[in-house]
Parts: sequence; C-alpha cells; structure tokens
Amino acid sequence: MLIIRSFLFHIAFYAIMAVIIVVTLPFYFFLPHSAAILIVKAWTATTMWALRVVAGISIEIRGLERLPKNAALIAPKHQSAFETMALFPLLKDPTFVMKRQLMLIPLFGWYTWKAGMIAVDRAGGSKALRKLAADSKAAAAEGKQIILFPEGTRRPVGAPPDYKFGIIHLYRELKVPVIPIALNAGLYWPRRSFMRYPGTIIIEVLEPIPPGLDSKTFLARLIATIEPATDRLVAEAAAGAHPPPIPAAAARPAAAKA
Repeated sequence: MLIIRSFLFHIAFYAIMAVIIVVTLPFYFFLPHSAAILIVKAWTATTMWALRVVAGISIEIRGLERLPKNAALIAPKHQSAFETMALFPLLKDPTFVMKRQLMLIPLFGWYTWKAGMIAVDRAGGSKALRKLAADSKAAAAEGKQIILFPEGTRRPVGAPPDYKFGIIHLYRELKVPVIPIALNAGLYWPRRSFMRYPGTIIIEVLEPIPPGLDSKTFLARLIATIEPATDRLVAEAAAGAHPPPIPAAAARPAAAKA
C-alpha cells in the first residue's frame, strides 16, 4: 500500500505541474510578475493538497505569526524537495535563491525566471557572490522575502550541519532580519527516494535574528537556533504512534553531530 500511494503521488505531482504549465503557457509572455507568483503559489498549494490526500502526509506549521510580510531573509533547514514548495504559499511575495542550472530547464525554468527567482552560479566564485548580493538587494528593496537554504543543498536527516558562506554574505549585505526555520520533512519525503511516508511534517518558524551582528556571532546563533529545533522535531516524529523510518545518524546525540 505504501508503494502504491507513493507511486500515485508521483503521478499526481507531475500531472499537476503539466496541467498548470500547459494551461498558462499561451499567456506566458503577457503574464506580469504578480500573475506568475500566483501561478507558482497555486501549483505549490495544489501539490501540498495532493501530498495530504494521496500520500497521507499532513503539514503542521508552528510560529506562523513570525513570518514577515516585508523584506527578510528566510533560512530554512533543507532536507528534501518538500520545503522548496511548502514555504512558497506561506509568504506574501517570496523569491528563492536557486541553482542557475534549474532555471535553464525548459518550461519549468521559464516560469522560475518569470516569477523572479534569483539564479546563482555555484561555480562562479566571487563574481557570483556579487551578483547574488545585487539581485537580492533589488528583491529586498521591493519588499520581497528571500529564501536561501543555509546549507545550499539537501542534507540527510541527522547529518552534521554544513552551513555555507552565502547565508553570511547575504546577512551582511541585506541588513534585514533572518527568519530561521526548522522542519522534519526529510523523514516523510526523503531525498533521493521514491517513497513518501504518511504522517505529519512539522514546519517551525523560529525567533528572528536581527541584523547587525558580526559574521561569526550570526552564524553561531543561526546554527544554534535551527539545529536543536530540527533535532527536537525529528525526535518528536520518532516518538509518535506511527513513526517514519528514522536514519541511524538522527539518533546520535546532538554533540556527536556538531
């Protein structure tokens, strides 16, 4: 049954994407930014509906009142593809920092450009960092919420934290609050896995970090905010009546992961 539900969710996932792209494609060049954002929000919200109905995965959001309506830097834990979609409908005017390669994918990539996502070339060195800062400043000036995964790529549940320089760079350059987010999505929507395990994914919006801290203090505070909260959410899932598979690394004491 678990395999069948996972299979059906994959069908629903790609069907939803195909329908939205095909229906809106004739109007692509005429779509204003606001319409493109609404289309992306409709796609992500519909996908979350399919996740609940087909795969049996519900979503609980804690601390929703901490999400900003003005310019801010959103820093979520990144465990799976789930958070690339689930956070989008929750924010007023979000923009993701994305790998440039993703934005070159036909159709899908076109819509990310239209919706104003920020492309980053991971191999571009200091030049790429300057462009990232310039694009992010422009987005912040428009009051957008900029979503950047501090670890850059998906990390297995329980893996030691691996925060990249990009989050420090944008914190220094943008001078806006940083909103840390913890979650346990990787237990139910594991990276590089076909399976979707039923249960409740918890997204917890944590206390904002104000601008103005030095880089070392900021990074230490960010890690000390996100990592224990994430470990707590994983432990909460493990203690539930019907826990998903818990990776061995996630069961190690927090000190062993640091």
